Amino acid sequence: MSNSFGKIFKITTFGESHGPLIGVVIDGCPSNIEITENEINFELQKRRPNLNEFVSKRNEIDSAKIVSGVFNGKTTGAPICILIENKDVKSKNYDKIKVLLRPSHANYTYLQKYKIFDHRGGSRASARETAARVAAGAVAKKILKTLDIKIFAYVKSIGEIISDVKIDDLENIYKSKIFCPDKIAEKKMIEKLKDIQKEEDSIGGVVEFVILNVPPSLGEPIYDKLNAKLAAALISIPAAIGFEIGDGFVGTKKMGSKRNDLFAFEKGKIVTKTNNEGGIQAGISNGQLIVGRVAFKPTPSIGKPQETIDIYGNKKVLEFPNDKRSDPCIAIRAASVVEAMCSLVMIDSYLLNRVATLDPLLKLNPLLKKDETKKHKLKKP
Repeated sequence: MSNSFGKIFKITTFGESHGPLIGVVIDGCPSNIEITENEINFELQKRRPNLNEFVSKRNEIDSAKIVSGVFNGKTTGAPICILIENKDVKSKNYDKIKVLLRPSHANYTYLQKYKIFDHRGGSRASARETAARVAAGAVAKKILKTLDIKIFAYVKSIGEIISDVKIDDLENIYKSKIFCPDKIAEKKMIEKLKDIQKEEDSIGGVVEFVILNVPPSLGEPIYDKLNAKLAAALISIPAAIGFEIGDGFVGTKKMGSKRNDLFAFEKGKIVTKTNNEGGIQAGISNGQLIVGRVAFKPTPSIGKPQETIDIYGNKKVLEFPNDKRSDPCIAIRAASVVEAMCSLVMIDSYLLNRVATLDPLLKLNPLLKKDETKKHKLKKP
């Protein structure tokens, strides 16, 4: 259950970390959207393992294969199925720990729920599943591009090191090997990661996302608020432990008179003077930048020995092979997954919004005279 996400643009992912393949089915994608395997692979390369010395050494090429829903390079309106083979599985590494309860992992809770668990690499709970989300996100991004909606995600912090990223820096995110366009912070983060790796340990981080050119009106009250959908999507990413929108928890320290986003009319449109709400008011986009953050815990798979028990209650010591197949900081590769999930939320919200009103021409515009609104109203039958 619960392997699907979205209402109109709906995805269902499948496959396990050490199975023959993983994949995704996309239902509800509009027809005649141009998409190729190369475009999907471009996005997959951002999150694939073995990119550099600061991510998992699992050597997966992550090459997508479209097996349905696309004809002559265009979507047909039928379900799109994308497959990604698992090439570099080393299942034997997990055999000697298959009865151990791995700290902060899924095997205990999955065993309690399903009474069975595929111990190889975390199975369905593995971050490997997120490659399928990124593949679906590539299709969503292609549609959003036609709407000029752009989505960026980058490493905001690793441990206590916080980056300072400006709008002009966003295009440079993927020029950084750790997806942090702040060069000063990037250098400090890299040194921190080197120390962590020497200690055979891991560290947490925060990914910030920015969504540009979002029109006002996206989001559905009451239970499908745009910020609620973003929260659900992003917290569903493996190892995500926190979400905030706008100024987030910092906003709780402010007075309402200082925090409220005051409205103004500039260059022919309604804007807010500040953006503490993060571009969303009452669960609906207000036309400003959508900004938020996702916190990721330290990778639970580490080289250091850890005390635990086995499934029979016997005390054990978990010693996992130091084969460097786990990320020292999950936030690095999670940036591309955050982009993908934001893309899925935005396209689903856009498609839902198209049925919110029968008259899309009737807009809130202070410069539109009352008499002019009459020509936009629907005629009575």
